[in-house]
Amino acid sequence: MIDLQKISLQFSGEYLFRDLSLKIFSGDRVALVGANGTGKSSLLKIIFGLLEPESGIVNKQKRLRLGYLPQEYVASEADPLLLAVEHSVTDIQELRQEEEDITSALAESGLDDETRDDYIRRLGNVHARLEDLDSFTLRSRCERILIGLGFNESDFDRPLTEFSGGWQMRVALAKILVADPDLILLDEPTNHLDIDSLSWLIGYLKGFRGALLLISHDRHFVNQVTTRTWEIFLRKVNVFKGNYDAYLVYKEQRDQLLEEQAAQQQKEIENTRKFIERFRYKATKAKQVQSRIKQLEKVELIELPEKQGEIHFRFLEAPPSGQTVMDVHNVAHSYGSKEVFSRISFAIQRGEKIAFVGPNGAGKTTMARILAGVLEASSGTCIPGHNVSIAFYSQEVTENLNPEEDIFEAIESVAEDRSIGQIRGLAGSFLFSGDDVFKKIKVLSGGEKSRVALLKLMLSRANFLLLDEPTNHLDIASKKILQQALINFTGSVVIVSHDVDFLEPIAQKVLEFRDGSVKEYPGNIVYYLEKKEAESVSVENGSNSGKKNPATKVEDNLSRKDIKRYEAERRQQKHALTKDLKTQIQKLESLIENFELKIKNIETELADPTIYSDAEKIKQLNADYKQLKMDLGNRYSEWEVKSEELFEIEKQFD
Repeated sequence: MIDLQKISLQFSGEYLFRDLSLKIFSGDRVALVGANGTGKSSLLKIIFGLLEPESGIVNKQKRLRLGYLPQEYVASEADPLLLAVEHSVTDIQELRQEEEDITSALAESGLDDETRDDYIRRLGNVHARLEDLDSFTLRSRCERILIGLGFNESDFDRPLTEFSGGWQMRVALAKILVADPDLILLDEPTNHLDIDSLSWLIGYLKGFRGALLLISHDRHFVNQVTTRTWEIFLRKVNVFKGNYDAYLVYKEQRDQLLEEQAAQQQKEIENTRKFIERFRYKATKAKQVQSRIKQLEKVELIELPEKQGEIHFRFLEAPPSGQTVMDVHNVAHSYGSKEVFSRISFAIQRGEKIAFVGPNGAGKTTMARILAGVLEASSGTCIPGHNVSIAFYSQEVTENLNPEEDIFEAIESVAEDRSIGQIRGLAGSFLFSGDDVFKKIKVLSGGEKSRVALLKLMLSRANFLLLDEPTNHLDIASKKILQQALINFTGSVVIVSHDVDFLEPIAQKVLEFRDGSVKEYPGNIVYYLEKKEAESVSVENGSNSGKKNPATKVEDNLSRKDIKRYEAERRQQKHALTKDLKTQIQKLESLIENFELKIKNIETELADPTIYSDAEKIKQLNADYKQLKMDLGNRYSEWEVKSEELFEIEKQFD
């Protein structure tokens, strides 16, 4: 589909990547990873055609249809939502216009037979093409995708300009999915999604038949929808056949090996330099000295990956609260005439760690602000327990920071009696070193402000933490550090988040905000997702309302003859969707069997004591054994992913 040949790109004299040669094949599902600033977003733009490489060629398959979601998007058209998404499928709109033009021409009088026949032939071709593009279900597909991404039917007639930036990103994503391109390019697609729309998108992309290339810091999302990983590393791209978790295992082994090789190289260089210095002025060693100098000049130093800074911290011990931390009774809140929720009641106990989840606009952040005391409820009571001390981390971190203060002053204001050196040490642990501590808050990036707010939170000695989307501006490494700190925190925590991977080991209870009420799930986020999936299946199977339901079986409204034809079409569709996948699984099973046989043979050889007299052979056998084990693990990972894909597809036809 896409063939990149020796692509290079540089900014300000520094190469982001150089001489990249990559191929994207039909059905590929690739995660593009790498440190910040390595050129991930730029590579997506080059593939889509928004950015020209400094050198190299981008070859694309003829008539290849691409969809690209950037990190930021603002709609310029004022069309109603549904119409804007429908009209974004330009090939269907152009064919519809052509159909209209031909129909109008045929209605004219005085056409000769040859011209009329030509129009009829062209009209037949247009109709066939429209059928191939499934144009007759375009409106229903648009509605289904928009609802999946969190829009309501009442939004369909609203002009795009009324929607906020986050919702406009969903509009852009809907346009891409409705167009059903051959290759989708996504740059941080989950930033503006809630847990409902994220789960829906994962399910949609699992069933997507085209190719996928994406950038995302959401580890759960990446693991669910990708099977290969491209890593931009030292201006090159390493291609890894496995999902993100499998890639991390490989990366750790690779980085460790590079460090060992670099250390050995430096040792050899140092020995060579010592030889040169020792014998530089001895005539009898002049030839050897010159030889060693030339060797040094030819050495290509092994580059090591840059060590990414990580936040290191733990929450300070706080005095324990009473058993009940917060008692919420009949709380309701409205913004003007719009009621967010009504008569909500629940209690938070000492040591509980709770996730607030639900669709955007359901009241998660509103409730967090009410609990924090920064917003007064329209009615009802929120009564804090004995000795409860609250710290609130807001989505808009600037709300809690003085823009005229510098970082040092912001930390000092909550650092009690700590010395200048201790404050600088704290700042350093949050990646603010040297003169960075004197930067004004107002000039910091979103991620830097987030780190300042988290540092202030850590120093608060609060025993009840309220965190509203704390991971939005953190990379995967920093999220992991914060995650571990919250696991070890002995107080009570409420987290508003859609980040499944982040929430999983922290939250022991989930409160779902939906349709003006709250439902409690007494388990972690995985338990909640499983229960929601079971509830969804139950609703689909039991729904029998007069309203048209997309889950209603087609057979319910067909004759016996039509049912047979429908079932035959379903069998053909199932075969078409699973044929290649089954072939891939069979090949993987054959490879796995072959690897297992080779491993068994090596184990048999290693069990023979007579071979241990041959050190070179033992070394080679151990190296082969290690490589085979790694290859076998990769094939198993691929087999699991393919089998899961097959299961999901076959489940749709049950």
